Amino acid sequence: MWSMADPANDDVKIDRQEAKDNWNTAVKTSDALRMVEAILFASAQPVTEKALKERLPSDVDVAMLLGELQEIYSNRGINLRQVGGAWAFRTAADLAFLMNREAVQLKKLSRAALEVLAIIAYHQPVTRAELEDIRGVETSKGTLDVLMETGWIKFRGRRRTPGRPITYGTTASFLDHFGLQEVRDLPGIDELRGAGLLSARMPTNFAIPVPFNDPDELTEDEDPLTDIDLEELGLLTPKVEQE
Repeated sequence: MWSMADPANDDVKIDRQEAKDNWNTAVKTSDALRMVEAILFASAQPVTEKALKERLPSDVDVAMLLGELQEIYSNRGINLRQVGGAWAFRTAADLAFLMNREAVQLKKLSRAALEVLAIIAYHQPVTRAELEDIRGVETSKGTLDVLMETGWIKFRGRRRTPGRPITYGTTASFLDHFGLQEVRDLPGIDELRGAGLLSARMPTNFAIPVPFNDPDELTEDEDPLTDIDLEELGLLTPKVEQE
């Protein structure tokens, strides 16, 4: 004796399986979201997507999770922001005034330091000679040292020209401090003029360069710094030869 299978029961089984699969997926995504959130909160420095992928299951869509977290925190006291090629939680811009008492007050930069910083930001990679040519005056080593101490500029490489001069560029800390996602987010000529930072009587052929966007990738006319270069710049302890 046999009975005909009820198609309706098969549909119920399929629906239940789909619901179970969807539920498992939701739990997995939720857990992964919490993992990303925990890593970003615990890190003292912005975290790259590559670093997140290395610490999460291989099938996790990190980019999607970052976008979701960014949306979740968009209207909160802290926001998820992209800094260069990395991600970090930062105080919402409209609440920054509340942090004034807790913030460490940086020493006010001199006009010369600000000029040098602006030139490096817009013209990077740039050498000291190129800096002086743009400013029209000699740039002291002390000015560059101050900017290095703030962590806003760095040595990039060596220019492939006679003398192989050192090239300078900005850092992720520079982007973070000024609320920029990348160097190409620096204000353009119209924004600078609108803010009153440029004279209305600028030459008609005046233009602001678009900086090289990747702070870690060397250009075609740059060589990477060697260990010897780093030793000369005081960034690497000289090796002691054992007898």
